[in-house]
Amino acid sequence: MSDFHDAARGGLSTSELEAVLRQVGAERYHNRHPFHHKMTSGALSKAEMQAWALNRYCYQAVIPRKDAMILAHAKDPAFRAAWRKRIEDHDGADGWSGGIARWLHLATSLGLDADAVKSERLALPATRFAVGAYLSFCTNRTLFEAVASSLTEMFSPLIIGERVPAMLAKYDYITEDTLAYFSRRPEQASRDADFALAYVLGHADTAERQQQAIDALVFKCDILWAMLDALQHAYSEPGNIPPGAFRPEAAQ
Repeated sequence: MSDFHDAARGGLSTSELEAVLRQVGAERYHNRHPFHHKMTSGALSKAEMQAWALNRYCYQAVIPRKDAMILAHAKDPAFRAAWRKRIEDHDGADGWSGGIARWLHLATSLGLDADAVKSERLALPATRFAVGAYLSFCTNRTLFEAVASSLTEMFSPLIIGERVPAMLAKYDYITEDTLAYFSRRPEQASRDADFALAYVLGHADTAERQQQAIDALVFKCDILWAMLDALQHAYSEPGNIPPGAFRPEAAQ
């Protein structure tokens, strides 16, 4: 495992910086997490699958809010015009027909109550802390760092390509309709990642800024990894569900 904390020391060329950013994903993206491997091997219980969907909703729901904070920091109208597509992707043109609604459909298709999912009150404390940290990062850090943190989307098509076929093949209660959220995400993520990568590479004009970009991507990978750590700790055997969090028996 690489140590990325001084990867830009002395400065990098544009191609070298891109290579380091991609290496961060290769080593630290959450498709390497044991919980993901358990999912794709067909070994998750339905309770674990429900807990994953319920907790991941918190992350999905915060995405347009963090993107709104990025827009608030952006002075370039061309940048804003490109970036605001992300909000419509998740909220929908009418506020009800985007990716968040499709994720809620995924959760309810697994037997969860829509109001309970939307309230986020049953999410793990660690999930709420991780999601809050991401929103805070995009609110309080520079526009450049916030954009760099979004570069996990470079790796999103990979994890979707692993996840979706495995879920359809190995869990008889999951259908293509259940997973409708994922049908549009690879194309959206690739579009967004291309824009964000071009922005980061075009603005990383010092070794300091290059390191900021690397650190921001590491931070975002840590957020996603921590969420799966929390799920594994709480819902995999022997289970350590904290007070107030989702309990599978209560959802039956």
